[in-house]
Amino acid sequence: MKKILFIPVFIIFLSQVLAQSSPGISPIYFIYDASGSMWGQIEGKTKMEIASEVLSESVEKLPEQQQLGLVIYGHNREGDCRDVEFMVNPEGGTKAEVIEAVNSVKPLGKTPLAYSANLVIDQLRESKAKATIILITDGIESCDGNICEVVTAAQEEGIDFKLHIIGFGLKDEETAQLKCAAKAANGTYNNAEDAVDLGDLLAQVTNKTIDDPAENFSVYAVKNGVPVDAWVKAYDVVSKREPILARTYRDTAFFYLPPSRYNFEVVPLEGSDVDKIGLSDIQSFEDSLSHQTISFDAGRLSITVTNNGQNWDSIVKLINQNGEVIASERTYSSQKEVEVNPGKYKISVQALKIEGLGTLKEVEDVEILSDQSTPFEVGFETGTFKVLTWVNGEIIDTIVTLAEAESGKNVGGERTYTDGADFMLTPGKYNVKVVPLGDHKEKAAQSFSIEIKPGEEVLKEIQF
Repeated sequence: MKKILFIPVFIIFLSQVLAQSSPGISPIYFIYDASGSMWGQIEGKTKMEIASEVLSESVEKLPEQQQLGLVIYGHNREGDCRDVEFMVNPEGGTKAEVIEAVNSVKPLGKTPLAYSANLVIDQLRESKAKATIILITDGIESCDGNICEVVTAAQEEGIDFKLHIIGFGLKDEETAQLKCAAKAANGTYNNAEDAVDLGDLLAQVTNKTIDDPAENFSVYAVKNGVPVDAWVKAYDVVSKREPILARTYRDTAFFYLPPSRYNFEVVPLEGSDVDKIGLSDIQSFEDSLSHQTISFDAGRLSITVTNNGQNWDSIVKLINQNGEVIASERTYSSQKEVEVNPGKYKISVQALKIEGLGTLKEVEDVEILSDQSTPFEVGFETGTFKVLTWVNGEIIDTIVTLAEAESGKNVGGERTYTDGADFMLTPGKYNVKVVPLGDHKEKAAQSFSIEIKPGEEVLKEIQF
């Protein structure tokens, strides 16, 4: 799931609604962050610009008849913990009104999370409506409030709502109140790393509203027995509905799958080159909890590339049986390890900073086993070749080109300038051609042959 955006936006996003003609469906509210930190920039764009674009896109995808409300905080007064305002009320609120309001605010104030949540809860208390609340924030409470206490008290009072929270770039030690609040309101806490994550998580949590049936499916993903974070997309084989999403976050993920047969696509999010997994004919049932454990078997290739016995810089590619490059790694003169699905691979190693023939080596049918580290070592040998060019005791500028003697294939070229040309070459015989430049370009070129042996230095001084 490739890391570009961190958006300190606080949104409370309530479940999808039809118009008043469709009773029993909850209204939607947004509570939007206009605190001063939103002026911060990411890759030339302010966080407010990024946040408003993401939220606007999410709103546009909602049904036209859906009622919407919008609360914004921190947009009027700097340092005021009561600077929270209803901008759009859910009765009659439209997508266009919400988008216009979001795009018009200017960041200024503080981050009163508990007070903002309490303002929405107060309206639910008065209207006696039920709701799903989805909170997105990369900031913590800055006004001495405690959102967990606010949510817990409201639940104990009998106000009917579910709270999901999506964090942006929060440290684990900062999330205690948010995790507590989500748990108290029968929701989930998840973390989004960028705009793509935000869109995926909004799609996921808006399918887990207070209006939905009880969760009837759970998934758990492991790699070599260790829990991993993974995206699960469930495709309904029968009804062909939009895929239903779940994310494991190294834990068991619970969600609702309407009774049917599904194909699962599961993608690991742990930074390895392990492939996604497809599972077919998964059955869900209305009145029972079904479970699926997804196992990502993985093996590791421990790579060592040397030149004359020393670790060397190179590009290493793993190519599967279909000819596809599954993983690519640069060694930077150190040992590297890549993680891929078990199987047989062709390993391609391109040595860097070496000229001559044989700088690319390929090894067929290297077998990588599940939950094991397979050692892989490729060694190169080189010698060095230096050319100095003179006229009457003065070093002159020339062009030096090299060709492999047997095949005639050109393998390198350098310009001497005033300090000579240096080559690191694989062993073998080479034909060398030296052409004077500048004031001496009329002088005839000189050609000769050299032989390079491993670890040896060859110095050639040419007089014109």
